Amino acid sequence: MYKTLLVAITALALAIGTAASARPVREEPLDAATLSAIKSKFGRLMELANKHDFKALHGMFWQSPSTLLVAKSAIQSEGNWAGFWGNDAIDQKLHDIGSSGPVVLEPDYSKLRVVGLTRDVAESYVPMNITVSYAGQDGTARPFLMIINWLRVGKDWKVASEIILPVPPVPAAKG
Repeated sequence: MYKTLLVAITALALAIGTAASARPVREEPLDAATLSAIKSKFGRLMELANKHDFKALHGMFWQSPSTLLVAKSAIQSEGNWAGFWGNDAIDQKLHDIGSSGPVVLEPDYSKLRVVGLTRDVAESYVPMNITVSYAGQDGTARPFLMIINWLRVGKDWKVASEIILPVPPVPAAKG
């Protein structure tokens, strides 16, 4: 009984000591000016995408084999949506999508959110409508979510990953 009580008191003391030494809630790692600059970069990314300016879009992305774009696939073996890694694959995918016909990205800027994850990494999130006729899509505007991880490269911010997710339709109500 004494040993059990001693073990319980020791465990409680260790737990309290661990909780007391836990770091306080961190402040935002990026200031308002930096977050605003990233929002501006996002706006520029949308402008370039809607203009189909592939060369300028290339420059918006981090130049690395680890750069990621998640988008609709036109190749059955890749599945319906797939990850495209590295700048060559991303350049090709953006060119294929942009050359397939009209492509219009319409972000809901009132819902654009940018948060700092560290001093050198930020994430943006925005719902948007995308009109596209690539890979069997019929050119009707549909809802998507776009999630971008931004990486500070020198004094600039680059797209490290861009994840475009279709929003599934609301299920029909059962009657």
